[in-house]
Amino acid sequence: MKLTKRVFLALAASSTIATLPMTAVAQDWEPRRPIDFTIMAGPGGGADQIARFIQSVVEAGDLTNRPLIPTNRGGGSGAESLLHLKDARDPDHTLMVTLNSFYTTPIRQEGLGVDIETFTPITMMGVDPFVLWVHKDSGITTFEEFVAKVQEMNGDYVMGGTGTGQEDSIVIAYMSSAYGLDINYIPFDGGGAVAAALAGQQIMATVNNPAEAKGFYESGDFLPILSFSDERMDAFPDVPTLKEKGQDFSYYNQRAIVGAPGMTPEAAAYYREVFGQVYDSEQWQNYLVSESLSPLPMDEATTRAYWSTQVANHRQLLADIGN
Repeated sequence: MKLTKRVFLALAASSTIATLPMTAVAQDWEPRRPIDFTIMAGPGGGADQIARFIQSVVEAGDLTNRPLIPTNRGGGSGAESLLHLKDARDPDHTLMVTLNSFYTTPIRQEGLGVDIETFTPITMMGVDPFVLWVHKDSGITTFEEFVAKVQEMNGDYVMGGTGTGQEDSIVIAYMSSAYGLDINYIPFDGGGAVAAALAGQQIMATVNNPAEAKGFYESGDFLPILSFSDERMDAFPDVPTLKEKGQDFSYYNQRAIVGAPGMTPEAAAYYREVFGQVYDSEQWQNYLVSESLSPLPMDEATTRAYWSTQVANHRQLLADIGN
């Protein structure tokens, strides 16, 4: 089962862009207190970086009358965040920045009693590709050398990623299955911790998103050797895709904002207008380019259809890799 950018874009192609808000409705409502801006991951990862960048754009543009308060709640592969929103005492002041664990964690942890269909779509900010990174001192410069090294180490090759049954582990499990690799996978709380572990050579490779590895790449510590995108990425034109290696697989991480169940239509419209302004801003459009994200605008109805598709896709993916 593949989750390609083409599929994502096709879902959104016929929809009204999510950044066209119900202005008249939104003007009838404003936040009355600081806005809980929950981040579904630990500090330093892609979701955390994006949330805090969005907060900075909102603050600089004075786009809300009450501040966004970012809080990392990444415990239990995002279960902490899901439960926090599910049980929100004030849905109109509770938002969450998501990644694909929005789909995988409720599937893997059915006992949570979380139904994402009850959450409130706000804005899809983009999708984030995955890249296979090694340390500059590894002696590996190509994907073929990586495969040979992992096979040679016969179970002692160590990779890190965010959680178990989450995005990183799905990508690594697919790659391992496709090439018969025995990889010792270590879960971390967030993408920032994963990147730091590779920089310190506590692990041997990662599949961090570009933004998570950017600083180490720019300093020359990390080397990208494969991308899991549909086409070669503009930021890494010499890095081949897994598709070029003969595997019909690509995978992207969603970067979206959702509201708590029970959020009123007026509050949802207000937030769609606010984050629509962020999405249209020069700062965010530049961020999409600098951090190698792809745009993916969609309206509420299309977002809900997209959620249903991704739940089905991830349920199959997790079954395929035995999670």
